[in-house]
Amino acid sequence: MTSRAISRISIIAAAAMLCGCGTIGQLFRPKNPPKPPAKDGPELVGRIASIPADKRFVLIQSYGKWNITSNTTLTSRGPDNRSANLLVTGERLGQFAAADIKSGTLAVGDAVYSFHEPAPDLPAPSAQAAQPVDNQELPKP
Repeated sequence: MTSRAISRISIIAAAAMLCGCGTIGQLFRPKNPPKPPAKDGPELVGRIASIPADKRFVLIQSYGKWNITSNTTLTSRGPDNRSANLLVTGERLGQFAAADIKSGTLAVGDAVYSFHEPAPDLPAPSAQAAQPVDNQELPKP
């Protein structure tokens, strides 16, 4: 084999390693791909379907599966910058859910948004906290 052939083979092998081709490239790839980040902006969850005459609560028509728990605050927005805060009551029937009006003004057809609040990260328990504490007195010098 000539030195020219050896240099070509080594260039091809180096290129294959850099490109991640073949089994060598798989050694350097992460086994668990990263998860997509949680949504940190408001999410459109439905629209105001009806407002009864007493105007103390509304019915929200959901745009998909309703995963909103009771006592969650939602926000509504209208086309003329109208807004309101709504408190989910937990009452549901099919694609409709009830919410109390906490503040603001709204109309039928206004968009309803939920703001995703991720759960706080809890610190990992330390090794010292798991060990029993010895309550013996230290000898006096």
